[in-house]
Amino acid sequence: MEQKKHDFTSLTGTFLISTPQMPDPRFAEHVIYICAHNAEGAMGVAINQPNLSIQFANILHGVQLPVPDNNLPLVHIGGPVDLEAAFILFSSDYRTKHKIDVSKTVSLTRETKVLEDIANGQGPGKFLFILGYTGWGPGQLEEELVDKGWLTVPASDEIIFSMADDHKWKAAAMQFGIDIATFEDHIGYA
Repeated sequence: MEQKKHDFTSLTGTFLISTPQMPDPRFAEHVIYICAHNAEGAMGVAINQPNLSIQFANILHGVQLPVPDNNLPLVHIGGPVDLEAAFILFSSDYRTKHKIDVSKTVSLTRETKVLEDIANGQGPGKFLFILGYTGWGPGQLEEELVDKGWLTVPASDEIIFSMADDHKWKAAAMQFGIDIATFEDHIGYA
């Protein structure tokens, strides 16, 4: 007898926006960009959580790379998992071998050559440097969606790369006419 496969909708390339009902205070007012999602679990990075105590120049110095003269980005905290792991979320106009294409326009890598290219002024035009990530085991994210902690909406490259971090949470929801600060009754897929 053939078993029926359950329908699975990947959230790769979407935003998870924490709602005011988020039961875990570590994720209050977070926008998570889902980089991978399949039946085995999900992985994403917060795009609006800068860590002002860590400077990008210090990251470059720490790996003996030159510090460019241009305005350097903030270092972001991608989530509570493996805060020693560094990720670069970048616009896909930049090419590198070792990457995950999250969407047609955004990729994710841990390749140190990208840091070297950034230090030498040849890196991606738009990027976030991120420490740590957010992860879910099989079915865990789907359970959290039912528990009304997250709202899912399509992602926006402009919000990821061009908007001030303190505006991303509200703007990610408002692009679909949702005032996330007062959002209570309708959680799920937008």
